[in-house]
Amino acid sequence: MIKIPYEEIVLKINEKANIPVSEIEERVEKKLKQLSGLISREGAAHIVANEVGVKVFEPLSGKLQIKNILTGMRDVETVGKVLQVYEIKEFSNETRSGKVASIVIGDETGTIRVVMWGAQADNALKLEQGSTVKVIGAYVRENNGRKEIHLNDRSQLLINPKGENVEVLAQKTGNRKEIKELTQNDNDIELLGTIVQIFDLRFYEVCPKCGKRAKPSIDLFECSEHGNVMPAYAYVLNSVLDDGTETIRCVFFRNQVERLLNLNQEQVLKFRNEPAEFEAVKNELLGTIVKLNGRANNNSMFNRLEFVVQQVDIKPSPEEEIKRMQSN
Repeated sequence: MIKIPYEEIVLKINEKANIPVSEIEERVEKKLKQLSGLISREGAAHIVANEVGVKVFEPLSGKLQIKNILTGMRDVETVGKVLQVYEIKEFSNETRSGKVASIVIGDETGTIRVVMWGAQADNALKLEQGSTVKVIGAYVRENNGRKEIHLNDRSQLLINPKGENVEVLAQKTGNRKEIKELTQNDNDIELLGTIVQIFDLRFYEVCPKCGKRAKPSIDLFECSEHGNVMPAYAYVLNSVLDDGTETIRCVFFRNQVERLLNLNQEQVLKFRNEPAEFEAVKNELLGTIVKLNGRANNNSMFNRLEFVVQQVDIKPSPEEEIKRMQSN
């Protein structure tokens, strides 16, 4: 079932029927009382729209702008520019196991997360910020109040397709918080602080074909999907950030490690065989002011709050920070 947020329904009634928002909400409240317990607020708003002759949803087909993508849609086609690429994750529960990855794409109307399941998750290894993607045959779900595009084995994701040009809406930054304000599961949060400690890089073996963790076996390493493989290497880096209110351990994976260190993959991998060379890089980073976007996560092993970094700015604009301070 296609789901349209309550606020959007009210706005459509307001625009098409020229009825004040306050009056629309009064009518919705009356419907809720009349049908107490039998209908949601969105359902009541749909009834009001029907009574005043407003068509809330008009079927759309073909390539959709992000603003027109609604929860419940199937066979969705859209084009966007990649704004963020997240790590491939493996999962296992009582009913199934597999892998999943996600990206955030944007166009001139907004942004949306694209979740890729199974073999589709391998696309994350081929993507980087600025890539253009075309999604075909996807479906749309809601997660924590946000719309997400989902790709399964019947969907397609085309990378940098010819003839597709995308202008991206100017992006809002995440919600700025001080470290002392962070709580578990805070998402899309921005921190500004100084790096006061850097730990050693940790490298781990992954399958060169799918990026999943490769486990030691009799014949070198084994991938659960591709069998025995000659592994590639991924990496993770931990640091401590201080913003004057508290400190927090920050976790950087793969792409974010490269952005923090301002090095490419080949340069980072050299430290696996020459770890002593990383000492100079660590010392250079100490005292660096950075702006990070990511999510707060509770590390159950150590029972502490950590910040998983999803975006790094190693040269935050002083002008922007001054404007922020003046507006507060």
